[in-house]
Amino acid sequence: MRVAYQLTATAGEVIEAAARRLRAAGSPSPRLDAQVLLCHVTGWSREELLAHPERPVLAQAESAFQELVTRRAANEPIAYLTGEREFYGRCFKVDRRALIPRPETELLVDLGKTAVTRWRSRGVEPVVVDVGTGSGAIAVSLAAECGVGVLATDWSLQALLLARENAFHQHIAARLVQTDLLAGLRGPLHVVLANLPYVPSQRKLPPDVGEYEPPLALFGGERGTELLERLLQEARPLLAPGAELCLELDEQAQAEPMAALARQLYPSAAVTIRRDAGGYDRVLHVSLM
Repeated sequence: MRVAYQLTATAGEVIEAAARRLRAAGSPSPRLDAQVLLCHVTGWSREELLAHPERPVLAQAESAFQELVTRRAANEPIAYLTGEREFYGRCFKVDRRALIPRPETELLVDLGKTAVTRWRSRGVEPVVVDVGTGSGAIAVSLAAECGVGVLATDWSLQALLLARENAFHQHIAARLVQTDLLAGLRGPLHVVLANLPYVPSQRKLPPDVGEYEPPLALFGGERGTELLERLLQEARPLLAPGAELCLELDEQAQAEPMAALARQLYPSAAVTIRRDAGGYDRVLHVSLM
């Protein structure tokens, strides 16, 4: 017995209507949002969608699509709607248990790769720690790129469970520890990477961030730097001679005070600020002598 599927509109028509709705709701990229969501529910590639706007959309797919459009119109992030986000060339599962990985955070993976290569050139297999791992994007990416063991810590058990799922999906043996920053860890540590909460608590965030992403992964205190400052201090007795410490920063006025504190705590270290691809001061890089 054949099942008769009800056909509704074409892909092009569905996209046009959704883009108008999302534009009216204030989406900064309404057409792209609509395309991504339709591809998600149909399984089509974006190339297929653009090449064949006349393709009919099944009623079941359109219903699922309209539900996602409604959620997007209410500012829910695209990554939470599709359940995934690309980071460092890999697809990671994301949901409201952890912060959505951002492109600027890929700089930490770049710096981690360089540090691992440097240690190996000295004949040392480094101990690498990703502090505040969240979805596990940094730890999993670095482990996959370098074949290095990465110890990933987070205060949130739910975030660690998400990181474990991502590690399993990428065929990475996860080393996950629920702890506060570096509490309970033993040195010497050779490479420490951290994308900790650094948004000042009084800052107003865009609705798709402030209303959906976990506050514990966003806000770092009144100044925004409280956790970063504590990590700088707590890492001191654990770092090996020649270790590297890389902390992601907010682009608004955190670079100078954090660099000053690092120079005070590590007077013999090379302290630099690394800029991301957008030209923003993004990472505090402390390299011990």
